[in-house]
Amino acid sequence: MAVREIRLFGDPVLRTVCTPVGTIDDGVRALVADLIDTVKLPGRAGVAAPQIGVAVRAFSYNIDDRIGYVLNPVLVEVRGEPVPTGEGCLSVPGLWHEALRHPWARVEGIDLDGEPVVLEGDGLMSQALQHETDHLDGRVYISRLDADARKVAMREIRESAWF
Repeated sequence: MAVREIRLFGDPVLRTVCTPVGTIDDGVRALVADLIDTVKLPGRAGVAAPQIGVAVRAFSYNIDDRIGYVLNPVLVEVRGEPVPTGEGCLSVPGLWHEALRHPWARVEGIDLDGEPVVLEGDGLMSQALQHETDHLDGRVYISRLDADARKVAMREIRESAWF
């Protein structure tokens, strides 16, 4: 339906723990359409609902030419020890840091028909599943940085033109 503007670090919605999607109605269908339209832009691996200003548990993804969405996602399993993984975020533009991520992840949720959805994988898919569910829990990836890297990131944010 529409590409939505991405909310930037400092917007309170990005620190909000999102509520589950209840009734699947036209509003939820429109949200999913907007999430998909918004994630289709080049260079985007995922967009969580709070990034477009909606504090509900939903995200879209665009990984390896696979575009989709999940409602009420829950990170149910991770495998492997967390490793530093180069990461950025649409809500913190221009920054790139090493965040700790598990090498494999699995998310379970539902689709617009209320049917089960399972997303799992390694590499970028694992990173995106963890990153987007973090957004739904009110976390931005810089919170996963070690203390020194977080200080650097916060300085970069304060000095950025968009902040």
